[in-house]
Amino acid sequence: MFRFIVHLSQSLPTCRSFILGATAIRKRSRIEKHTLTNEAMMSEQKAQDKFIAMVSATANVTLPLSDFHPRCMLNTPRNEVLLPRFPVIDYHNHLDAQEPKHVLDIMDACGIEHIVNITMKVGDEAIRMMDRYRSADAARFSTIGWMDWTGVERDDFVRVSIDRLERLVEHGAVGFKFWKDLGLSVRDASGQLLHVDDERLAPIFEKAGQLGIPVMVHIGDPEAFFLPIDANNERYEELAAHPDWSFFGAEFSKHELLDQRDRVFKRHPGTTFVAAHIAENAEDLQRVSAMLDANPNVLVDISARASELGRQPYSARKFFLRFADRILFGADLVPEVEMYRLYYRFLETADEYFEYPTHASRQGRWNIYGMDLPEDVLRKVYRDNALRLLPNLK
Repeated sequence: MFRFIVHLSQSLPTCRSFILGATAIRKRSRIEKHTLTNEAMMSEQKAQDKFIAMVSATANVTLPLSDFHPRCMLNTPRNEVLLPRFPVIDYHNHLDAQEPKHVLDIMDACGIEHIVNITMKVGDEAIRMMDRYRSADAARFSTIGWMDWTGVERDDFVRVSIDRLERLVEHGAVGFKFWKDLGLSVRDASGQLLHVDDERLAPIFEKAGQLGIPVMVHIGDPEAFFLPIDANNERYEELAAHPDWSFFGAEFSKHELLDQRDRVFKRHPGTTFVAAHIAENAEDLQRVSAMLDANPNVLVDISARASELGRQPYSARKFFLRFADRILFGADLVPEVEMYRLYYRFLETADEYFEYPTHASRQGRWNIYGMDLPEDVLRKVYRDNALRLLPNLK
């Protein structure tokens, strides 16, 4: 008997633990059951609540994106600008495929005083294109030449390039353009990608400064062109239509390319540069502003960037007011009356949420807002700033 009692007493802690554990399990079970009951009740309430059902509803649509063409239901002021406030110089366009007479008719219809054709021809073809537009109307057309990379692998390539540049200027070229193939596809004799700021190219930039002609540069492209073409890319439709415009996975990132370009600006203070398309960085006007502050020899044009500027109208307007002396009007689109009038509406009115001038695939599924620029800024952007680069028109 004594032994049994001792054994039982020794077992009491174990029994007590067992009892407490069982109690805790039952308590936790009741809590979990209560919680599950509450969750079920909440779920049932949500299912029955019309507001919750309304704000929670989603759908997997099967309508192809290309067939989605919503019509805006906004009822806001619409100001059609048939003619610009001042005569316009389109400093950035490509007319090689156009008939000069047809272009002149469009210019007359919508207040374009002068167009600078950036020919994409080189060599003798470029000279013939210059002559074609000069003979059509020398007072209405000028030409910017195109960098010819033929023979880039040659040891004497820079000397040959300077000879080509001088020949273009002798035939009336008012500028010289470096395109985005520099930094993205042009390779030297060793097969290495040519850097934008490659020291071997420096004599060409210097010669342009000595000849007194501006160098236009289109280095890089929109931010989205350096990202995957997927559901997160805001220019998906544009890149789907132009997959060759994608530089995702390029050897240099966009910002590396811009840094290389900016070093060229800094290295050649005696050469005037025009950084096309808002310096290929219209998505980041703070960076463009810093670049302009650091390089007084640089201007920008607005060509093909109404889409970017117009969706940030407050920031864009401040940018235009601050740099009114260094912004050039340019279209970079096939000359059409309605295209130019959309540019005028963007620059001159305070209209809201309207389509921007663009090409067939558009640049993104958004609309733009007008900047309502003051007259002194419009006069500079439309005409006066370009006149500084076109002394033959003064």
